[in-house]
Amino acid sequence: MRNIRAVQRLHLWLETGDGMMLGLGRIQLLELVEELGSLNKAAAAMGMSYRAAWGRMKQTETVIGQPLVERSGPKKGFRLTPLGHDIVQLFRTWHRDVETYAVGRAKELFPWGTEPFAEDRPKTSSTG
Repeated sequence: MRNIRAVQRLHLWLETGDGMMLGLGRIQLLELVEELGSLNKAAAAMGMSYRAAWGRMKQTETVIGQPLVERSGPKKGFRLTPLGHDIVQLFRTWHRDVETYAVGRAKELFPWGTEPFAEDRPKTSSTG
């Protein structure tokens, strides 16, 4: 057999009957809001419109029942609420744990090397 290095790809998200709750894209959006201090800049960095980013954030907040972002002052942008910070960290921990298990299990089952997908790993910013 040839020397194969497989890259594992996982798409994890949480949803309820009320809709999408959390996924990697929303976590990345929250991380960028924290880093850039602006939902508009975070949306642009992800290649989406402000309206799309706002809609996703509001949908998640509606499903959770609490705000994840708040105004950092009059006309001064946004920052994460304490719950927003916690959700980012909890999701990253869950994602890392699932990915670690899945990579290990793939290595046990398949006759080739398997590694995690690098873009799923946290950014090297203060919020990652």
